[in-house]
Amino acid sequence: MSNNNIQIFDTTLRDGEQVPGCKLNTEQKVVIAEQLDQLGVDVIEAGFPVSSPGDFKSVEAISKIVKNATVCGLTRSVENDIKVAAEALKYAAKPRIHTGIGTSESHIVHKFKTTQEDILERAYAAVKYAKSFVEDVEFYAEDAGRTDNEYLARVCEAAIKAGATVLNIPDTTGYCLPSEYGAKIKYLKENVKGIEKAILSCHCHNDLGLATANSIEGVINGARQIECTINGIGERAGNTALEEVVMVLKQHPYLKLDTNINTSMLYGMSQLVSDSMGIYTQPNKAIVGANAFAHSSGIHQDGVIKNRETYEIIDPKDVGVTESAIVLTARSGRAALAYRAKNVGYELTKLQLDEVYANFLSFADRKKEINDSDIHQIIETSKIYNQIISA
Repeated sequence: MSNNNIQIFDTTLRDGEQVPGCKLNTEQKVVIAEQLDQLGVDVIEAGFPVSSPGDFKSVEAISKIVKNATVCGLTRSVENDIKVAAEALKYAAKPRIHTGIGTSESHIVHKFKTTQEDILERAYAAVKYAKSFVEDVEFYAEDAGRTDNEYLARVCEAAIKAGATVLNIPDTTGYCLPSEYGAKIKYLKENVKGIEKAILSCHCHNDLGLATANSIEGVINGARQIECTINGIGERAGNTALEEVVMVLKQHPYLKLDTNINTSMLYGMSQLVSDSMGIYTQPNKAIVGANAFAHSSGIHQDGVIKNRETYEIIDPKDVGVTESAIVLTARSGRAALAYRAKNVGYELTKLQLDEVYANFLSFADRKKEINDSDIHQIIETSKIYNQIISA
C-alpha cells in the first residue's frame, strides 16, 4: 500500500445499523456489502457476530461473497466474542477481527470499575487471543478522544506488542476539536514505540458536527485509515460520512492522499442504503443530498448556466449525479427561466423573455417550485404567445 493511500473502512453494516429502527436482514446486508465491495472500500465491518444469531449469520454470509475487501467482525475484549467472530469470518478471503476496550478515565472508573494497569493487560490479552485466529487484528481504544495521550500511547504499545496491525483511535463521543484530534494522532505517531508496525485509524462521531473535519485532520497528521458510513449514519448523531471524506481528499489533490473509491457510485450507494434502512437523507446533505447540486437563487443560477464552476466545486457526474439542477422559484432570474424554457422547446428573445418573466413571477409566487408543465402554461398564457409560436 502506498503511504499516500487512505484505507476506507466502512462500518455501515455495523455502527450504521445501530440507528434505532434500521435493522437490516441478511439478504439486505449481502446486497449492500456487494455494492460496497464494488465501490472500492478496503474494509467492510460486517457486524458484531456475538451480539445475535442474525448478526453471526450476516457476517458469515458476507464473508462468503466479498471478493476484494477485507471483512471485519467487531468484538469486545472477551474471549468468547473473539472466538465467535473468528468462526463467523472463517470463509473470508481477508478476515479481520476488531477488538478493544475503553481507555478513558471515565470508562475505566465508571464502566469497568478497574485500573489503568488492568486495562493494559486486557488490551494485550484480547489482541493476543485474536491473533491466534487471524493475522489481521485491529485494536480499538474506546473513548480515545477523551483519553490522556501518554496513557493512550502505552495502550497502543501493548496492542502492537500483542500483534495489532491497526490501531483505531475513536472520538467515541464526538467531543474533540479538529486541532485536538489531529494533535492526538500526531502524538501517537511520534511517541508510540513500534508504531511503524501498525496503521493508525480514525473513527469519529458527529455529535458536534465535526466527524469529517476530525477524520481529515487525522489523516493529515499521519493516520492511514478512516472509519465511516454511507450517508454518515450511525449511533446518536452519526459517524463520519464516507462520501464526504472521500470527496474532500479528491478535491484537495495537494494533500497527496488518495482512496480506492469509485466516486461515480457514491450517489447510487447513498440511495441504496437510504432505501434499505428507511432513513430519509436530508436534502442539503453534502455530496449526496437532493439539493447538493440544485440551484434556485437567481444569482447562482446565472453563474452556473454560464460556467458550472462558478458555484460548484464538484462535477455532479463525479459522484454519479446526472447533472446540476436549475430549480425555478420566485427567487429565480431571467437566465434560469430562459435556460429551462429552452430545455422544453422555447427559444425566447430578450423582449419575449421580459414579457414571459412577468407572468412567471405571478405563477412562482403562488407555487413553491415551477416544473416543466408549468413552463408550458406560463408561456401559453403570456400575451406574446402567438409571437413565440410564429417565431
